Amino acid sequence: MNKRNKIIYWIATVWLSLGMVSTGVVQMLQIEEQVKPTTDMGYPIYFLSFLGVCKILGVLAVLVPRFPLLKEWAYAGFAFMMVGAIYAHLGFGQSVSETLPALLLLVLTFISWYFRPANCKLN
Repeated sequence: MNKRNKIIYWIATVWLSLGMVSTGVVQMLQIEEQVKPTTDMGYPIYFLSFLGVCKILGVLAVLVPRFPLLKEWAYAGFAFMMVGAIYAHLGFGQSVSETLPALLLLVLTFISWYFRPANCKLN
């Protein structure tokens, strides 16, 4: 892995991790700004806690050395969550600007996955 790719990987991974941890904590704590839109869309409140825990565990899986299969699953989980969030926001009739955080996290997920080091890839 050359230096440029390593820099791209770490920038994307740090921002992805910060985004997932911050939203995961907000969801686990069931902050009102998250609860209302979630229930308005018809999802149960406990769904927030589940998503929050999954995000925190996914960040740990991505950042912990080794375990390439676990990293693949974490990246896949992030992608599924963000595609689901985008779909839910658009399906509920919210503006495209309200889907931008999920879209940004989806893009960061793919950048981090694409530029991950060789020891984090399945052979």
